[in-house]
Amino acid sequence: MHAVSVVRTYLKLGALNALQYRANLLFDLIGVAGYLASFLLTLGLIFRQTDSLNGWSADELVALVGIQILVGGFIGLVIRPSMQLLMENIRLGSLDFMLTKPADSQLLASVQQVNFGSIAQVAIGLAVIGTALVRLGATIGPRDALAFVVLIFCSLVIVTCFLTLLSTLSFWFVRLDNILVIFQSAFDEAGRWPIGIYPGWLRISLTFLIPIAFAVTVPAESLTGRLTVWAVVGTVALAAGFIVVTRWFWRVGLRRYTGASA
Repeated sequence: MHAVSVVRTYLKLGALNALQYRANLLFDLIGVAGYLASFLLTLGLIFRQTDSLNGWSADELVALVGIQILVGGFIGLVIRPSMQLLMENIRLGSLDFMLTKPADSQLLASVQQVNFGSIAQVAIGLAVIGTALVRLGATIGPRDALAFVVLIFCSLVIVTCFLTLLSTLSFWFVRLDNILVIFQSAFDEAGRWPIGIYPGWLRISLTFLIPIAFAVTVPAESLTGRLTVWAVVGTVALAAGFIVVTRWFWRVGLRRYTGASA
């Protein structure tokens, strides 16, 4: 309950801050709309030449990009801005203030910065997914709906832990500011297509080195009838493993931190 209270407090502060700069929400909305429009234009050009892309129809790919936008919105809401600020705190030594608070330091680091402009991205992602499913005429049963919710949750856990691991490297390396930008670029470019269209070496990289396959493609498979039991089990197991490893790595990193007074 204490952790929930901490998260609620930071979300409230983020909402109050967003209300001071309401124009930012409009600009975020325009940015996401532009991204979606460019994808749909590309998709239209591709499907003038073919009826499917590695077995995926146009509407199925729209559902997939809707999931990518949705997951990206949740990432941009809290975890990415918080991790960016964490790396700056480590570099400047201002992490001291967080370590002295009566709450778990990793939790505080993960929710310390909230960008409510990303709510627009979440809303557009949900709208795109809904529109794609209507066009597909898909009937999502209780089992598929449950699998989708579980996989989206695991997707957020995996990406959150992965970004935390990258940011924790700042305890060893002074300047890592661009590492989150590199991840975001890979997520934006590679995540909007199913993992199966890429060559073998890139498919392996986007599955095991940068877990974009588990973040986007696997949840999309639950909406398109491609999901297997092993994919669900593997995604849940990976999310659990990421939680354990991230927690351990955070504690190791804290032992390397010398603070502003060193």
